[in-house]
Amino acid sequence: MQRVILASPRGYCAGVERAVDTVERALQVYGEPVYVRKQIVHNSHVVRGLSERGAIFVDSVDDVPEGATLVFSAHGVAPAVRDAAGARRLTTIDATCPLVTKVHTQARRYAEAGYTIVLVGHAGHEEVEGTTGEAPRAIVLVESVADAEALQLPQAERLAYITQTTLSVDETRAIVDVLRRRFPHIEGPEKEDICYATSNRQSAVKELLSEVELLLVVGSRNSSNSNRLVEVAHAWGVPAYLIDDAGEIDEAWLEGIDVVGVTSGASAPERLVQDVCNWFRGRGVPDIGEQRSVHEDVVFRVPVELRRAARPAA
Repeated sequence: MQRVILASPRGYCAGVERAVDTVERALQVYGEPVYVRKQIVHNSHVVRGLSERGAIFVDSVDDVPEGATLVFSAHGVAPAVRDAAGARRLTTIDATCPLVTKVHTQARRYAEAGYTIVLVGHAGHEEVEGTTGEAPRAIVLVESVADAEALQLPQAERLAYITQTTLSVDETRAIVDVLRRRFPHIEGPEKEDICYATSNRQSAVKELLSEVELLLVVGSRNSSNSNRLVEVAHAWGVPAYLIDDAGEIDEAWLEGIDVVGVTSGASAPERLVQDVCNWFRGRGVPDIGEQRSVHEDVVFRVPVELRRAARPAA
């Protein structure tokens, strides 16, 4: 091993930063415990750290005591979840990423206008469940090019598509191309739904792949955008592995390898990447540098519920 190159940008996006900050501030404002529906973001280290500070992660609103404080995760929730929280008189704080909220708004508007909506996404993902909940009778899920080719819809019907925010840019483009070919009248968002951070991280990996023989992606198994980074490398013929942290690196992967690329998904803290760098330094790798690509300066304010609660009384 001679060299490690770090992709840039990598790691936390503005939506994840906001979500984690939301839980931390909620603990300061309301005290322990603060409940969080599902994982606030899809990273085991983040969830573990917040649990140690007093956050309690639950699968259902029904698991939260009446009157308690509940944070909705960055992936968004269906209206039925909000209704259930209201019925239990919970103090709710919405940490849904604003870019996910944009997709929810599109779904409602299309449904109210009488459209059938093709949602491009992965079944079972929390973001897809939340978006589908906005217009369950109007939404049809498409997961692949094959699904798009097999989709049966009346040609005269008002039709639109929206997408999950953390998909493969290339795969989504291929799916949308099929939808547009088969349904020329289909409408779509003015600006693509795949978030800037997902697109930027995939682009940075593509730039890196011509220089490396192996890619390590720091991220948890249930992180959609992290998995997509692995898939990008595989599509370019470069071996890639998803690791939760440096402890999961298998030295056998590195046999005969001189240059390794390292990146991280949008929900992975930078400290985990630095732990990977230290792992390589501990094995005598002399050259650890950073590729420079797109500069990101997007910032989202914490939810209005927290800003109001933190204001001093007049």
